[in-house]
Amino acid sequence: MPLKIETFSNIHGGNAFFKAISHPLVAPKVAALFDELAKGNVAIYDPLSQADAFTQFYDLTALPISGYFVQDIEKKFTQFAGRKAQLVTALPASSATHVFVTAFDAHKILDHIRHLLPAHIKVVSFDDLRLPVEMLSDKTRYLTPLNFATNFIFFRDAAGHHTRMVSANYWGGYGAKDVHYWCRLYDAHGAVLADWQEKLGGAQSTVILDSAEIRKRFNLPEFTGQLFIHALNIAGHDIVKYALDTYGDAADVLSCTHDANSWPSDLYAGLPAPDAGEDVVLWVQNSQPFPVPAGEVGMNVMGDHEIVRLNKPIAPFATYRLSVSELLPKAKWPQQLEVHSGKYFVRPRYEVFAGNKRQRIAHMNVERSDLKPDPKLAEIGAEMGKGYILPAPILPLDRFNSLILPTPMATDQQHLPLAALIYDATGKQIMEHRFGNLPRNHASLLNIKELLQSKNITLPSNAGHVELIYDFTMGKDADGWMHGLFRYVDEKSGHMAESSFGGHIFNTVLTYKNEPQSYVGRPPGLSTRLFLRLGQKPYDTFCHLVYPASTLWHAHSSTDLILTSNEGKEIAKHRITIPCSGSHFWKASEVFSAAQLQQAGQGGYIIIRDVTCRLFGYHGLMNGEASFCLDHMFGF
Repeated sequence: MPLKIETFSNIHGGNAFFKAISHPLVAPKVAALFDELAKGNVAIYDPLSQADAFTQFYDLTALPISGYFVQDIEKKFTQFAGRKAQLVTALPASSATHVFVTAFDAHKILDHIRHLLPAHIKVVSFDDLRLPVEMLSDKTRYLTPLNFATNFIFFRDAAGHHTRMVSANYWGGYGAKDVHYWCRLYDAHGAVLADWQEKLGGAQSTVILDSAEIRKRFNLPEFTGQLFIHALNIAGHDIVKYALDTYGDAADVLSCTHDANSWPSDLYAGLPAPDAGEDVVLWVQNSQPFPVPAGEVGMNVMGDHEIVRLNKPIAPFATYRLSVSELLPKAKWPQQLEVHSGKYFVRPRYEVFAGNKRQRIAHMNVERSDLKPDPKLAEIGAEMGKGYILPAPILPLDRFNSLILPTPMATDQQHLPLAALIYDATGKQIMEHRFGNLPRNHASLLNIKELLQSKNITLPSNAGHVELIYDFTMGKDADGWMHGLFRYVDEKSGHMAESSFGGHIFNTVLTYKNEPQSYVGRPPGLSTRLFLRLGQKPYDTFCHLVYPASTLWHAHSSTDLILTSNEGKEIAKHRITIPCSGSHFWKASEVFSAAQLQQAGQGGYIIIRDVTCRLFGYHGLMNGEASFCLDHMFGF
């Protein structure tokens, strides 16, 4: 059964209570507290109805419970651990040796019931499980998201493969001082390899965590596991964002992905089935301080109701290498899979091992169970123009091919009425491809190069972009959670990269259900601030910026490419303009001089800033013609 706890709400955001009880430092505190409580008998006082959620992680029912007490009269008819609820006013008659108040910041709650407590009774609460005060960004209120800005990172240093996490101290831009990461590195078995604090520099300065350097620093053996990060002393933003490069000792080892979305979900989707000669590996990384029971992780072909289960447990914070062929040997590309995760792990990475001995890594996406088709989407087309847009690059056709696979990403999504609009870099629409009303179990792969060749069409600029949009002439089952997987093939080296993501409403003053999305303030979000990390030698950095517009917007963007040092200082600025519905493919080495890039230093980066429009961007690295990587960008 999936864990019965809310980790994330699309209305309220992340659940700080979940983060507070699942933190790696909390489990030992719970064990010590339970050892003490087991010596007597316990009255559970549950004023906030959090006992059930807590016992999903730590089994309160294993304690010697003498009574269960509530504050809300309507809760009087509930039960916990086989005991009927009593009102807290009955507490004076309890023979319990301890009262366990299942709440953080319990002092006010206790003030209300002190007159009800027997003289002999000892009071404990979730406050006995609190993190050290020096780990709190907001010391006045424990359960605030700022106190639990945490995330997990797939981290490996083995067999000539390394990982490098790159981000910036964006909290400094909100006034935060003395920002630190508290870091814990786990091996594949969930054993702790190292704990340390990583001090971040000043505002907007770069932070790099490189597996090779960390392995050397702590004299570690080879490892494939996960790195847990907790950002301390932060302000303004409670999400730990990063770019993650996987690079190697050999030139043909290169891939990239980004932050893990730190709230575990019941379901993930968009996992590609293996192509001929491939092995697709899902890295199942337990994000919880207790084992994943055997049978809790499952997988099925999209649209198939038969779920095949992994009948093996996974230790706390351990990493399991799950080959798709282990569970679904008949699944073949371009079929896609959904993963039943039961809220045991954050958005997972998968790795494709190709027949040419090359590897690429990417992430799945959260499949939502709370969405229903929205009939209004088909009715607002006159006002919203193209409405929801899912943009993706068409990389230079003299080297790359682009493949597009629409991916259902909601449990009620039985059909996908979609079309693909193809644009050249100037914003001219070259053609339209109608997918039709795709069924949930479709395997409709769009090959851009084959499509253009079949129509005898060339892109004048050799590159451009594609936009997936709803095609309401083919069906009405749209929910605004349009997703796709985009795969890129280097036809010279055979190297591949892929990225998956969802659509948004772009660049219109009109709003619908919090779209166009705004990261700061109320919608619409009509500006751009994207982070582009610079690769270290021998890697050159490339970027593909797309200017999508749901309705008519400014004819051209006013986009600044701001080269920034690893200390967060501006070095150089270059202005570009992108036509509306156009795109721009560029390399850092072609925009900034070698001297400027050297001045940026190791860890320098580029900010893509535009106050006139919202751009969608993709970052990547190239190692000559040997290898490349690509993923979509993040902003802060």
